Amino acid sequence: MSGQGCLVANDWICWEYVTSRSQELTDATLEHVWITGSSVLIGLAVALPLALLARRGRHWAAPVLTFTTLLYTVPSLAMFSLLLPFFGLSAALVVTGLVLYSLTILVRNALAGLEAVPAEVREAARGLGYGPVRLLWQVELPLALPALLAGVRIATVSTVALTTVGSIVGKGGLGNLIAPAVNSSFKAQVFTASVLCVLLALAADLLLLGLQRLLTPWTRVADRSAGRSAPRPAVPGKGA
Repeated sequence: MSGQGCLVANDWICWEYVTSRSQELTDATLEHVWITGSSVLIGLAVALPLALLARRGRHWAAPVLTFTTLLYTVPSLAMFSLLLPFFGLSAALVVTGLVLYSLTILVRNALAGLEAVPAEVREAARGLGYGPVRLLWQVELPLALPALLAGVRIATVSTVALTTVGSIVGKGGLGNLIAPAVNSSFKAQVFTASVLCVLLALAADLLLLGLQRLLTPWTRVADRSAGRSAPRPAVPGKGA
């Protein structure tokens, strides 16, 4: 339905809504991107030291992994309520909650990547005079990047979805449009904001996938080598 008709009819798909509320949609989308990006970046900065701590041994790994896993089991409403006395009704409240949720994925993937670095590589680097800091930044972290970036991709997509929950304190990006529209049965607003949220998640995942491929070119070489070395299936009717 064209013109104002689709708004009056309360259709799910309404281009008139998009054009008439373009600024509102843009502002909500930008806020969504800012909250998501800030949460993942801060979460990554917190997750790396925790992963390094967990790598020291089982007596450290168990409490770190248990703590970060328990954080993810806390319902979002309860999490925001617990953080409310410290941050008030602000974007910092939402970002902090999302950072805590992201740690479950980021810490485990960072730890898996660090533990996957071959021991002989570490020994060779130490033999060349690498100290602990240089070894970490120039050897271990580059080799751990595939697992680490895979965790960042999962955490980002998850955070895009969780950001909408921030609408309960008025800082939910596109969630600020979805929640009131659901209550008022404003179909065009629910549909449009939801589609934008899905597109954001897809765009973020593709962008991070491209970044992962750019930063880890050796994984593509390894995949091609594995493909060439794989045995070909026997053709029926011919000798193997």
